[in-house]
Amino acid sequence: MENKMSCLRCGKKMNHIGTEKLQLGQTGWILGDLPNLLAGAMEVEIFSCPNCRKLEFFVAGGEEEDALPQKKCPSCGKMHDFDYPKCPFCKHNYNQ
Repeated sequence: MENKMSCLRCGKKMNHIGTEKLQLGQTGWILGDLPNLLAGAMEVEIFSCPNCRKLEFFVAGGEEEDALPQKKCPSCGKMHDFDYPKCPFCKHNYNQ
């Protein structure tokens, strides 16, 4: 991603802080941190505005569509982001 960016709120030039990995997944009651560790991480580029102090996060590499791994719902068979607790199409609950 280009390191020259204007703030969407105030229009000032934003500072490129760097690229970091954000942990995906969630901590569960029964399995603890195991699902969180297996979920992996998403690499993002971080920008900050020196004027209004807002942060902006962007998927590194500009491949937003393929940013999250997909999984197939066992109920309806449609693909969706792996970290949804319910299928967004048929509302199948994975935690039951």
